[in-house]
Amino acid sequence: MKKLYYENPYIKTFETELVYQAADDKERVYAVLKETAFYPTGGGQPHDEGTLNGIKVVDVEEAEGEIRHYLERELEPSNSGISGKIDWNRRFDHMQQHAGQHILSAAFEELYGYKTVSFHLGKEILTIDLEISELPVRHAEEAERLANAIILENHPIEARWVSAEEASQFPLRKQLSVSEDIRLVIIPEFDYNGCGGTHPTSTGQVASVKILDWERQKKKIRVQFICGSRILTQLQTKHEITGNLSQLLNAPEQDLPSAASRLIENGKDLEKQLEAAKEALLAYEAKEMFTAGKEKCISKVFEGRSIQELQKLARLIASQSENADVILVNETTDKLQFVCARGADSESDMKSLSAELLQKINGKGGGNPQFAQGGGDRLMSGEDLLQYALRLAEQK
Repeated sequence: MKKLYYENPYIKTFETELVYQAADDKERVYAVLKETAFYPTGGGQPHDEGTLNGIKVVDVEEAEGEIRHYLERELEPSNSGISGKIDWNRRFDHMQQHAGQHILSAAFEELYGYKTVSFHLGKEILTIDLEISELPVRHAEEAERLANAIILENHPIEARWVSAEEASQFPLRKQLSVSEDIRLVIIPEFDYNGCGGTHPTSTGQVASVKILDWERQKKKIRVQFICGSRILTQLQTKHEITGNLSQLLNAPEQDLPSAASRLIENGKDLEKQLEAAKEALLAYEAKEMFTAGKEKCISKVFEGRSIQELQKLARLIASQSENADVILVNETTDKLQFVCARGADSESDMKSLSAELLQKINGKGGGNPQFAQGGGDRLMSGEDLLQYALRLAEQK
């Protein structure tokens, strides 16, 4: 199969013939052509997209010595003539990103000897893994500076097919993974690299490189970056975000960090105040329930309370009455929860009581003789569960 994307990566449309179409083991329809300008996934670069006779190409893979164009639906079998159209924006973006990766990787290696051991071209960002355990900020800045200088100088980018013997004459950045059909991508006097991807014909077309961040991945450093038009896209996105934040925080862009810090601190203060208010309300609620409780067991059914609130409430009530037992039940849409506690002088076994309640609601829980809790399915009303608990408590 003739690979037009190697002959000219700037081809946007082409005419060819259908060899055959079939379906793979996942029942995905694909077409094999006499020649193609669609680049298949490989070497860290994603596949091209576009159309064949107006039908969308959703994936392109090289398998069993052929390039398979996966389609949204079958081509008309009566028409062997194929008109292909490449999604040029996607293709040129990949060309910019891939060439930018070559330049940045070469910059890291030339300045500091940092070798790139893997590369991934994602939909929004690119990553390279450097064979180092730490990346100083200054080294990242200097590598980015050199990469952009090479781009600005507009060096040619050459793609050349060579033999293994010819390849050995070049100062290759990494060892070749093949011994035949060797394709070198060359930026003269800067980078020599075996690569099967698509690239522009000059570094100036990459436009620029920007490192976004890096992190440690096992024993390597993963660098995140973008090139070319993606920088403008991210700049526009960030500009819109900072503009919205400026309005929301009523602060100019340069003051956004301090305005956000103040907002966070105020939020923390409000959370503390709210938590204190909740604690005070729980204490008041516990006192009211203790005062109102005439029986040995103080109990109540709630709706939609958190289990944490019930725990605090039960402990507060039990701490005010040394002889009383406390049973609190909470109803949600499809669950029942309960908390059992006893005062210091009570001899009731809350763990035993909890175990019997859990059997009634197919639940799970835990605790000890002083305090227990659990929850399960709403197989009865909260009031029915409470009444059952009170009868058990009276028997013990």
